[in-house]
Amino acid sequence: MVRMLVADDASFMRMMIREIVEDEGYEIVGEASDGLEAIAMYGELHPDIVTMDIVMPRCSGIDAVRGIINLDPGAAIVMCSALGQDSLITESVKAGAKDFIVKPFRPEAVIETLRLVLEKES
Repeated sequence: MVRMLVADDASFMRMMIREIVEDEGYEIVGEASDGLEAIAMYGELHPDIVTMDIVMPRCSGIDAVRGIINLDPGAAIVMCSALGQDSLITESVKAGAKDFIVKPFRPEAVIETLRLVLEKES
C-alpha cells in the first residue's frame, strides 16, 4: 500500500484528495495544513509520496519542498496548483517537486500523475 502525506491549508481539499486516493488503495498517513507541518510530518512519517499545495500560511509549498528535499533528496512530491500559477509550478519543480496536479482536480488525472511519479521513483 502506498503511504501518502497530503499538505493543503484547505481542509476540503485534503478531504477531496483523500477520497480520490483512498478509493485507489492509497493510505493517508498524515495531513498538514501548512508547509512547516508538512516538513515535520515528512521527517516523522517518511511517506512514499506527498501532495503539496503551493500557497499556504507560515511556509509556502515551495519552501516546504526545499525543506523536505533537504531531509530526503529522493522525496516524491507532487504539487497542487490552481490554473494560472505557471511560474510557481516552474519554481516548485526547480525546488525538487516531481510533477504537478492542476486544481480543480480530475480524479483520473490525480491517480495517473501519482502513479507516474511513483513508477519513476521505484
